[in-house]
Amino acid sequence: MSVTDKTVLAERNSEIVDHISAQPGVQRVPNRLVDIFIARDFLDATECDLLIEKIDRDARPSTLLSSTDDNEFRTSYSCDFDRQAKEIDAIEDKIVRFMGIPKEHGETIQGQRYAVGQQFKPHHDWFYDTQDYWNQEKVQGGQRTWTAMVFLNDTQTGGATRFKKIGKMFHAERGKLLCWNNLNPAGEPNTWTLHQGMKVREGVKYIITKWFRELPWVGAGPSQY
Repeated sequence: MSVTDKTVLAERNSEIVDHISAQPGVQRVPNRLVDIFIARDFLDATECDLLIEKIDRDARPSTLLSSTDDNEFRTSYSCDFDRQAKEIDAIEDKIVRFMGIPKEHGETIQGQRYAVGQQFKPHHDWFYDTQDYWNQEKVQGGQRTWTAMVFLNDTQTGGATRFKKIGKMFHAERGKLLCWNNLNPAGEPNTWTLHQGMKVREGVKYIITKWFRELPWVGAGPSQY
């Protein structure tokens, strides 16, 4: 399910883990099944407000790569941050430096907004090679390797990011970055990364997400998911 030799992917991801581990203030979440890291206060209030304003201005209903009969599977709103002002570019560069992954491997930053009752049910960020979309994704950068997500506010109730299979739940803290490796030590998709955006109970949840690929991303438009 990748277009790169899995040994190469495994070595590359080991280097990324070492790079992230060396970042100031980073915390590695104790778990042997998934590589997960937290960096609190990664973005400041001004940066978070800038992104929230952009999301509110350009939000559209979130979509999925593959269809489902479950109308409640992903009910948030999204927007994309491609071709933006220098302030947005600076935030992207900040994420790229922290991750230690070449910028050209990163997809467009996507912003998400969850109102009361909205959610994203359990899913993986990596691609399934059994789905029709893989034929397109494999030539546009291949498999997703890492996910970087930043919480932009902490005024909502509910809406935590939950990794049920490993018993971890991450609550919103304004400016906190949460990132994880979608692959296992062998360079294959890691089923233990199953996660969900739980329902918001009160207030509004704002986050941004940036996905990275095994090869340079050559997507012609915004990320569908």
